Amino acid sequence: MKHFPRTYTCLAVLLATHQAVAAGFQINAQSATGLGRAFAGDGIIADNASVMAKNSAAMSLIETPELSFGGVAVLSSVDVSAALYTPIVGDTVDASVDDIAEDAFIPNAYYVHPIEGTDFTLGASVYSNFGTNIVFPEDYVAREFGGETSLTSVNFGIALSYQVTNKFSLGGGIDVIYGDGDIKRKGLLDVEADGVGYGFNLGLAYEFDRDNRIGLSYRYSPDIEAKGEVSMGGESADSINIPLPDMLELSGYHKLTEKFAFHYSVQYVAWSEFNALTSEELSSSIKEYQWVDAGHISIGGTYYLSPQVELRAGYMYDKAPTDSLSSLSIPDSNRQWLSAGASYHLSDKQSVDLGVSYVLGEDEVVEESLTIIPGTQSSIKALTTADAWLIGAQYSYRF
Repeated sequence: MKHFPRTYTCLAVLLATHQAVAAGFQINAQSATGLGRAFAGDGIIADNASVMAKNSAAMSLIETPELSFGGVAVLSSVDVSAALYTPIVGDTVDASVDDIAEDAFIPNAYYVHPIEGTDFTLGASVYSNFGTNIVFPEDYVAREFGGETSLTSVNFGIALSYQVTNKFSLGGGIDVIYGDGDIKRKGLLDVEADGVGYGFNLGLAYEFDRDNRIGLSYRYSPDIEAKGEVSMGGESADSINIPLPDMLELSGYHKLTEKFAFHYSVQYVAWSEFNALTSEELSSSIKEYQWVDAGHISIGGTYYLSPQVELRAGYMYDKAPTDSLSSLSIPDSNRQWLSAGASYHLSDKQSVDLGVSYVLGEDEVVEESLTIIPGTQSSIKALTTADAWLIGAQYSYRF
């Protein structure tokens, strides 16, 4: 993997520095349209060009060139309460702290272009699939467990779909993924590194008829070998390995009446691939996670109020990948999404989408211990609580 040119760093930070609002450090903020239905059916509905973020084959459902861009504001809150910290030397003390996650704005952009006279459709995209940014106060008492943990990514994609028959389409694409890691534990660990990995995605779309269709997609996410400065326990290195999980998603859309459609998605995320942050130059792992595979299930509905207005809503249950190990550096829990949104067609060529979601995380007990000096150990036990509001807007233009 080559070092990513620094001229792109500002764009990457704008796109991806934030607290993840899905389980693990996954991001579900690829479009305001999807946000308004909890991303249910997002890989097959194809109501604008953002569908390529979920399923490249579904680009075949778009009949004219289309540009879609927008963003999602994330207003998140992660609190650490009932925290008991036992240092190597001294008595157990309270280590509770509020609001360790930062708010953010996550933009995205897509362009889909059916190639005239052929059965091919070409698409290009910029968005993010992964990221987290947890920052504890500089004077946090349990500094070996707090500090800063920032893992970010930006996905630059190009994809092609082929309509095999009037019912069946295939798609595939190449993803160039910029990854960045900043991890700091005062006096113990300091990581600043970034790099590029290359992934791909495959998809299929099948239309039973104009009102019923399903889609299946697979996304390969590479390990990012980020170059930079790594210092841990007196050792130093110039790279860190950030493993990203593969994803498999099934989506369906069924228009049951002239006014109402039901849609759904089931996503599987291979979080077991994110077992640890490592560097080949260090004698031990930077951080062990040992997560297990997880994913989400979402259902939603769209009500076609008029030719100009569509209303939508959705619900998602998002399963956390944490298992035997838990960590304050990426606090996680099962999450429930409640979503609503609307589209307004300004004309045959233009539309605006609005979406809002409330994400409620379950309270989660975190227990960690750390051996800094052989024969001694510090530990912390705490309750973490996470919730967030996501508010998004999208503009689409059909040429």
